[in-house]
Amino acid sequence: MLQGIKIAENNSDIKSVLTSSRIIAVVGSSPSPEKDSYMITKYLINKGYKVYPVNPNYQEILGVKCYSNLSEIPEQIDIVNIFRRPEFVLPVIEEAIQTEAAVVWFQFGVGSAEAIKYALENELTVVNDRCIKIEHMRLIG
Repeated sequence: MLQGIKIAENNSDIKSVLTSSRIIAVVGSSPSPEKDSYMITKYLINKGYKVYPVNPNYQEILGVKCYSNLSEIPEQIDIVNIFRRPEFVLPVIEEAIQTEAAVVWFQFGVGSAEAIKYALENELTVVNDRCIKIEHMRLIG
């Protein structure tokens, strides 16, 4: 758990998540420049985060090796940023727990009550229904 934070809802908690994290897995990353997951992956890379795209359909996104799942990533993950429909999120949370990620970040509309509850029960810090790029721009710049 990140410094006692369970659900990061206020500006201070979200800023703490963003400043204490260096490695981010973007689950559902896309190679299509018009997709939000592409734009956010690119933004995070440009802001100095080490980003691992996760999508079993691609070998590479933005010049970075793409992984089929979180378990394949060769480093400890700080944030699992999720771009999957709510019905596909629970297995991502299970993998985040197995890989000992610290935070699960549900982009707008992807969180489900079941997945959030499960993440919290397993001591993951949760950021729900927020865009990581918008929050970074707003709180850090």
